[in-house]
Amino acid sequence: MSQTLETGIQLTEVAQSKVRTLIDAEGRDDLRLRVAVQPGGCSGLIYQLYFDEQMADGDVVTGFNGVEVIVDKMSVPYLDGASIDFEDTIQKQGFTIDNPNAAGSCACGDSFN
Repeated sequence: MSQTLETGIQLTEVAQSKVRTLIDAEGRDDLRLRVAVQPGGCSGLIYQLYFDEQMADGDVVTGFNGVEVIVDKMSVPYLDGASIDFEDTIQKQGFTIDNPNAAGSCACGDSFN
């Protein structure tokens, strides 16, 4: 089950568990998952996911069962309603983002518009 709060982002239970595991492996309790949208890629915009201990003015923090997700104020509209999951199959391993705001994406799947 996933949760949607003020950012409009959903983080599935599988993704929550993976984030928690990765943060525990770092041995730190001050890290949060930052999700951002930046210019780039062949379709115009790319996602960035990384761990961050910093908070900036305007950041929106959403909690998911002990995992915090940070989104900067410029990225919030692009990510409203997006669902972040984690896949671990023989074909693919990593975080995936299902974003209803993406009008299209490139062939490689790394960017969207």
